[in-house]
Amino acid sequence: MAKSFIIILLSACLALVSGHCPAQGVQNNKQSSKESAPFPGFKSFPGTGTAPADKRDLTGTQANKNPILTDDTIKVAGGGTKMLGKADFLQKVWNYEVSPQQWKFLGEKPAIIDFYADWCGPCKIAAPILEEVSYEFAGQIDVYKIDTQREQELAALFSIRSIPAFLYIPKSGKPALSMGIARSKEDTRQMFVDNIKKLLLQEK
Repeated sequence: MAKSFIIILLSACLALVSGHCPAQGVQNNKQSSKESAPFPGFKSFPGTGTAPADKRDLTGTQANKNPILTDDTIKVAGGGTKMLGKADFLQKVWNYEVSPQQWKFLGEKPAIIDFYADWCGPCKIAAPILEEVSYEFAGQIDVYKIDTQREQELAALFSIRSIPAFLYIPKSGKPALSMGIARSKEDTRQMFVDNIKKLLLQEK
Protein backbone atom coordinates (compact mmCIF):
# COMPACT_ATOMS: atom_id res chain seq x y z
CA MET A 1 0.00 0.00 0.00
CA ALA A 2 3.01 2.29 0.34
CA LYS A 3 3.03 2.87 -3.39
CA SER A 4 -0.36 4.59 -3.14
CA PHE A 5 1.01 7.23 -0.78
CA ILE A 6 2.27 10.48 -2.27
CA ILE A 7 5.43 11.77 -0.67
CA ILE A 8 6.36 15.30 -1.54
CA LEU A 9 9.65 16.76 -0.45
CA LEU A 10 9.20 20.52 -0.68
CA SER A 11 11.72 23.29 -0.10
CA ALA A 12 14.19 22.02 2.50
CA CYS A 13 14.59 23.69 5.85
CA LEU A 14 17.05 26.24 7.13
CA ALA A 15 18.82 23.69 9.30
CA LEU A 16 20.37 25.21 12.35
CA VAL A 17 22.07 21.93 13.11
CA SER A 18 22.55 19.50 10.25
CA GLY A 19 23.71 16.04 11.16
CA HIS A 20 23.36 12.56 9.85
CA CYS A 21 20.48 10.61 11.34
CA PRO A 22 22.06 7.50 12.91
CA ALA A 23 20.32 4.17 13.14
CA GLN A 24 18.91 5.18 16.50
CA GLY A 25 15.87 7.01 17.83
CA VAL A 26 12.72 6.02 16.02
CA GLN A 27 14.31 2.93 14.52
CA ASN A 28 15.26 1.60 17.94
CA ASN A 29 11.65 1.39 19.03
CA LYS A 30 11.91 -2.45 19.32
CA GLN A 31 11.90 -2.81 15.53
CA SER A 32 13.38 -0.82 12.69
CA SER A 33 11.00 1.66 11.11
CA LYS A 34 10.96 -0.49 7.98
CA GLU A 35 9.81 -3.48 9.97
CA SER A 36 7.36 -1.68 12.23
CA ALA A 37 5.72 0.46 9.57
CA PRO A 38 2.59 -1.17 8.13
CA PHE A 39 3.68 0.11 4.74
CA PRO A 40 7.19 -1.27 4.08
CA GLY A 41 8.84 0.41 1.14
CA PHE A 42 7.49 3.86 2.03
CA LYS A 43 9.55 5.93 -0.45
CA SER A 44 11.19 9.32 -0.34
CA PHE A 45 12.09 11.49 -3.29
CA PRO A 46 14.81 14.14 -3.67
CA GLY A 47 13.89 17.54 -2.30
CA THR A 48 13.96 20.77 -4.25
CA GLY A 49 15.81 22.90 -1.70
CA THR A 50 19.53 23.25 -1.08
CA ALA A 51 19.69 22.90 2.71
CA PRO A 52 19.03 19.57 4.46
CA ALA A 53 16.29 19.09 6.99
CA ASP A 54 17.32 18.50 10.58
CA LYS A 55 18.21 14.79 10.61
CA ARG A 56 19.59 14.25 14.10
CA ASP A 57 18.46 11.37 16.27
CA LEU A 58 14.72 11.92 16.64
CA THR A 59 14.80 10.96 20.31
CA GLY A 60 16.78 14.13 21.11
CA THR A 61 18.52 14.70 24.39
CA GLN A 62 16.36 17.30 26.10
CA ALA A 63 13.00 17.13 27.78
CA ASN A 64 10.17 18.59 25.73
CA LYS A 65 9.60 22.18 26.78
CA ASN A 66 6.98 23.12 24.19
CA PRO A 67 3.60 24.08 25.65
CA ILE A 68 0.83 21.60 24.96
CA LEU A 69 -2.23 23.19 23.42
CA THR A 70 -5.56 21.81 24.55
CA ASP A 71 -9.14 22.60 23.61
CA ASP A 72 -9.22 25.10 26.49
CA THR A 73 -6.44 27.16 24.94
CA ILE A 74 -7.96 27.43 21.47
CA LYS A 75 -9.29 30.97 21.06
CA VAL A 76 -10.86 30.63 17.63
CA ALA A 77 -13.29 27.81 16.90
CA GLY A 78 -11.46 25.21 14.87
CA GLY A 79 -8.16 27.11 14.99
CA GLY A 80 -4.87 26.40 16.70
CA THR A 81 -2.69 23.31 16.83
CA LYS A 82 -3.39 20.38 19.12
CA MET A 83 -1.04 17.71 20.42
CA LEU A 84 -1.59 14.12 19.34
CA GLY A 85 -0.54 11.05 21.25
CA LYS A 86 -1.07 7.49 20.08
CA ALA A 87 -4.52 7.14 21.67
CA ASP A 88 -5.83 10.30 20.00
CA PHE A 89 -4.16 9.37 16.72
CA LEU A 90 -5.99 6.05 16.69
CA GLN A 91 -9.31 7.82 17.29
CA LYS A 92 -8.92 10.95 15.17
CA VAL A 93 -6.60 10.00 12.34
CA TRP A 94 -6.10 6.31 11.58
CA ASN A 95 -6.55 3.20 13.66
CA TYR A 96 -3.68 1.21 12.19
CA GLU A 97 -4.12 -1.47 14.83
CA VAL A 98 -7.53 -2.30 13.34
CA SER A 99 -6.64 -1.78 9.66
CA PRO A 100 -2.84 -2.00 9.46
CA GLN A 101 -2.73 -2.53 5.69
CA GLN A 102 -5.41 -0.06 4.66
CA TRP A 103 -5.46 3.69 5.18
CA LYS A 104 -8.78 4.80 6.68
CA PHE A 105 -8.88 8.45 7.71
CA LEU A 106 -11.15 9.01 10.70
CA GLY A 107 -11.14 12.80 10.82
CA GLU A 108 -14.11 15.01 10.10
CA LYS A 109 -11.98 17.61 8.28
CA PRO A 110 -8.75 17.53 6.29
CA ALA A 111 -5.73 17.73 8.57
CA ILE A 112 -2.04 18.55 8.86
CA ILE A 113 0.23 16.77 11.30
CA ASP A 114 3.47 18.51 12.27
CA PHE A 115 6.12 15.98 13.33
CA TYR A 116 8.64 17.86 15.47
CA ALA A 117 11.14 17.66 18.33
CA ASP A 118 11.98 20.21 20.98
CA TRP A 119 15.66 20.37 20.01
CA CYS A 120 14.97 20.98 16.30
CA GLY A 121 15.67 24.57 15.27
CA PRO A 122 13.62 24.52 12.04
CA CYS A 123 10.71 23.01 14.00
CA LYS A 124 10.73 26.05 16.27
CA ILE A 125 10.60 28.32 13.23
CA ALA A 126 7.74 26.40 11.64
CA ALA A 127 5.53 26.04 14.74
CA PRO A 128 4.31 29.65 15.16
CA ILE A 129 3.87 30.02 11.40
CA LEU A 130 1.71 26.92 11.19
CA GLU A 131 -0.19 28.08 14.27
CA GLU A 132 -1.00 31.37 12.54
CA VAL A 133 -2.04 29.59 9.35
CA SER A 134 -4.31 27.27 11.35
CA TYR A 135 -6.44 30.27 12.34
CA GLU A 136 -6.64 31.44 8.74
CA PHE A 137 -8.19 28.10 7.82
CA ALA A 138 -10.13 27.64 11.08
CA GLY A 139 -13.14 25.40 10.59
CA GLN A 140 -11.78 24.02 7.32
CA ILE A 141 -8.88 21.90 8.53
CA ASP A 142 -7.47 20.42 11.74
CA VAL A 143 -3.83 21.01 12.66
CA TYR A 144 -2.03 18.56 14.95
CA LYS A 145 1.48 18.18 16.38
CA ILE A 146 3.29 14.94 17.18
CA ASP A 147 6.37 15.03 19.39
CA THR A 148 8.76 12.51 17.82
CA GLN A 149 10.66 12.24 21.10
CA ARG A 150 7.58 10.90 22.88
CA GLU A 151 5.74 9.22 20.02
CA GLN A 152 8.44 7.22 18.27
CA GLU A 153 5.96 4.59 17.10
CA LEU A 154 3.92 7.21 15.23
CA ALA A 155 7.05 8.70 13.67
CA ALA A 156 8.21 5.24 12.57
CA LEU A 157 4.79 4.58 11.10
CA PHE A 158 5.47 7.13 8.37
CA SER A 159 9.23 6.51 8.21
CA ILE A 160 10.00 10.01 9.45
CA ARG A 161 13.76 10.53 8.99
CA SER A 162 14.02 14.33 8.92
CA ILE A 163 12.11 16.98 10.82
CA PRO A 164 10.10 19.08 10.69
CA ALA A 165 7.88 16.86 8.59
CA PHE A 166 4.31 17.69 7.68
CA LEU A 167 1.68 15.11 6.81
CA TYR A 168 -1.13 16.60 4.71
CA ILE A 169 -4.26 14.46 5.03
CA PRO A 170 -7.17 15.15 2.65
CA LYS A 171 -10.70 14.11 3.60
CA SER A 172 -10.53 11.41 0.96
CA GLY A 173 -7.53 9.95 -0.77
CA LYS A 174 -4.01 9.33 0.47
CA PRO A 175 -1.86 11.66 2.60
CA ALA A 176 1.22 13.49 1.35
CA LEU A 177 4.40 13.98 3.36
CA SER A 178 6.50 17.14 3.12
CA MET A 179 9.84 17.59 4.92
CA GLY A 180 11.49 20.84 5.85
CA ILE A 181 10.63 24.50 5.57
CA ALA A 182 11.37 27.19 3.01
CA ARG A 183 14.21 29.73 3.00
CA SER A 184 12.30 32.46 4.82
CA LYS A 185 9.38 32.75 7.22
CA GLU A 186 7.31 34.39 4.49
CA ASP A 187 8.05 31.60 2.02
CA THR A 188 7.32 28.98 4.68
CA ARG A 189 3.95 30.54 5.40
CA GLN A 190 3.17 30.60 1.69
CA MET A 191 4.28 26.97 1.45
CA PHE A 192 1.71 25.98 4.07
CA VAL A 193 -1.05 28.05 2.44
CA ASP A 194 -0.35 26.68 -1.04
CA ASN A 195 -0.22 23.07 0.15
CA ILE A 196 -3.41 23.42 2.18
CA LYS A 197 -5.27 24.81 -0.81
CA LYS A 198 -3.87 22.27 -3.24
CA LEU A 199 -3.62 19.10 -1.18
CA LEU A 200 -6.39 19.52 1.40
CA LEU A 201 -8.99 21.87 -0.08
CA GLN A 202 -8.14 20.74 -3.61
CA GLU A 203 -8.20 24.23 -5.06
CA LYS A 204 -6.53 24.73 -8.42
